[in-house]
Amino acid sequence: MDIINQVEQLLEQEKVDIFLGYREIDGHLIPHGFTRENMDELRDLRVSDQRYSLEKIATHLAEKDPELKIGIIARECNQRALNLLYTWNQLKPENIETITVNCCPSKLKHHSDCSYLEPGKTGDVKKKQGVDPNTNPAGFMESYNGTQRFSRWMYEFSKCIKCYGCRNICPVCFCTECSLEHPDLVEPGNLPPEVPIFHLVRAVHMAGRCIDCGLCEEACPAEIPLRLLYREMNRIVSDVFDYRPGEGLEKSPFTMIGDKVTLEPKPMDAQGEK
Repeated sequence: MDIINQVEQLLEQEKVDIFLGYREIDGHLIPHGFTRENMDELRDLRVSDQRYSLEKIATHLAEKDPELKIGIIARECNQRALNLLYTWNQLKPENIETITVNCCPSKLKHHSDCSYLEPGKTGDVKKKQGVDPNTNPAGFMESYNGTQRFSRWMYEFSKCIKCYGCRNICPVCFCTECSLEHPDLVEPGNLPPEVPIFHLVRAVHMAGRCIDCGLCEEACPAEIPLRLLYREMNRIVSDVFDYRPGEGLEKSPFTMIGDKVTLEPKPMDAQGEK
């Protein structure tokens, strides 16, 4: 059964109220919500190498209507994002229906740079960016000494134009208040943003959340190697907590933190403890 028929059945049987996929309009694929009221639009449903964080759209829809039944195209990275969103109570798994499709032929695959490629199946591929997923990302970092590593990251961060593309495309960025817009952390009106605060704040928030889909790096117009930064954060989380985001429904060790920005000074006792 092709994907159009599967989506049609989900809608007709009222298993979902809306199905999130890609619709071809004037030769371009864009994220689109297919509904029972507009079944004729299904003829334009497509699956190709186009990628977008459909899960992010789902979280916005669920925020407005918590009981909305949502269908979604699910590649491997989509499913990891959904798993993480379930554990953070952003989506209810009983309200989500997925149609699994083969992993996309995106540039991550072309460059043998998808974290979830099986070792030995990458072939003789010349990578153009990123790091080998079958090796430890820390190894690449450690090829530089401390001074070289610091200088390289300062150079990369200096290219940032603060477009917020990395945050906006990220399927697991869902805080009700974004620290990157808090004036006491990231001063507004400066380009590039204060180096390295902007990207380090985001990197800290990605620890234990990043599912390594690579959308942030694909969206970055400055081509900052964001995945390398977030992979290193997740390596630390994995080493300390034995936790890998999105691989199952295990709760993140950081779920107690919350999703609001809190920058309130707290009084210290006589011993200097807060």
